[in-house]
Amino acid sequence: MSRPRIAMRKIRDVLRLVLGEQLSRRQASASLGIPLTTVNDHVARAKRAGIGWPLPEEMDDTTLERTLFPPTPPSSVPRPLPEWSDVHTELRKAVTLELLWIEYRDEHPDGLGYSQFCNLYNAWRKKVDVTMRQHHRAGEKTFVDFAGMTIPIHDRRTQTVAFPAQLYVAVLGASNYTYAEAFRSQELVCWITGHVHALEYFGGASELWVCDNLAAAVRKAHRYEPDVNVTYQEMAAHYSMAVVPTRPRKPRDKAKVEAGVLLAERWIIAVLRKRRFYSLAEANLAIAECLEALNAKPFKKMPGSRRQLFETLERPALRPLPPDRYQFASWKQARVNIDYHLEFARHYYSVPYQLAGEAVWVRASVSTIEVFFQNRRVASHLRSYVPFKHTTDPAHMPESHRRHAQWTPSRIVAWANKTGPAAAALVAGILERRPHPEQGYRSALGIIRLAERYGAGRTEAACARALVMSSFSYRSVESILAHNLDSQPLPDTRPSSAHPHHRNVRGSQYYR
Repeated sequence: MSRPRIAMRKIRDVLRLVLGEQLSRRQASASLGIPLTTVNDHVARAKRAGIGWPLPEEMDDTTLERTLFPPTPPSSVPRPLPEWSDVHTELRKAVTLELLWIEYRDEHPDGLGYSQFCNLYNAWRKKVDVTMRQHHRAGEKTFVDFAGMTIPIHDRRTQTVAFPAQLYVAVLGASNYTYAEAFRSQELVCWITGHVHALEYFGGASELWVCDNLAAAVRKAHRYEPDVNVTYQEMAAHYSMAVVPTRPRKPRDKAKVEAGVLLAERWIIAVLRKRRFYSLAEANLAIAECLEALNAKPFKKMPGSRRQLFETLERPALRPLPPDRYQFASWKQARVNIDYHLEFARHYYSVPYQLAGEAVWVRASVSTIEVFFQNRRVASHLRSYVPFKHTTDPAHMPESHRRHAQWTPSRIVAWANKTGPAAAALVAGILERRPHPEQGYRSALGIIRLAERYGAGRTEAACARALVMSSFSYRSVESILAHNLDSQPLPDTRPSSAHPHHRNVRGSQYYR
């Protein structure tokens, strides 16, 4: 009914006032506070049933209600019902309930009305597992996270736990097809590697990654504008995907992967809890077996399995993968020194000299170092793992190896001379011993700045000691000052002319 039925007492009052007291229906409506349409309906039902006023004494409320509101006779031909699991699957293909109802009525003209169609589907959907209940278009989202439980990896020699392996989990939104892999930690390189392996396992890419606000994915969480890690964004762009972090403290945003993580903990970690693993490779082989069983496991309240739903629904909607696998690279912001070199992992790389003093982005892969300024690549080098050395491209140097006219070796030596002659001599020696004087600017300026921390007198004494030791480096001077060696007497490096007295040493008389 459109609204609840009024009490039988008021229905009796309607019949008394209209049929017995001969009041108008509008007067009865105003007197009883009942809508006029309701009064008209009750009076019309009484006349159709042949009821007048007063009512027979034996007519109680139950008999009166049955007389006025007789039950609707059931239809002799039951209406055909759609297969609700098929409707649920079709909704993941970007169609609507209205379109599915129209197609249903084309096939069954005497079938359900639209409202009843929607009501019956919603009632069926509430009985299905929460992971099945959500609507996700095929090929739209992949949900990713690390499981809360870990897998212990043991040391074969000591038989103790070497480290707890983290379980990475990825779940496709429409089919719930799942991928899992164990990693040593939740660091960025493990996070990115898990994504790459998941895409290759699925054989295609969805439109979006939906992730939690863990440190490997999001540099700074925010409800509206989260700051996504640069490496993560680069990886997503390589596969033509986008990263959508969930809102902080909103677990419903990633309910799909939460349910996937729960299944992975139950059907992978729990299944393997009694087994002992001595390496990640060994653990991942066992995880792969459990993963195949999980994806092939039949649904409880829907036909098919994750694998069948993936093959028929999700795989055709995934985007093809690019021909080249993404190569992991880390990003770091750095500032170019006056010697037009920047430092990355204790090694120095050159950039065009015009960028001295500018902030740039460094992209470091296993084999290369790339430098970007204002989103444009300005330098590229083979990566070197030798600490405190320089990698210099001659094209980055200014003419005559000078950054600017004011930054010349003679100017830096003159600046060091304000500390003392030993400091000037040491700085000059540093500049002379480098293939290009500019490569020594950083060390020279560091020595000059030591005078601000330790004072000119101590720095001059430390430089004098470094000269005696022929140690032409900033680190030597810093170590001398840190260990207070500048206050010690300088070692005597002159050769001694006196012969030691020993019984085996013959005197001059022996040769006469």
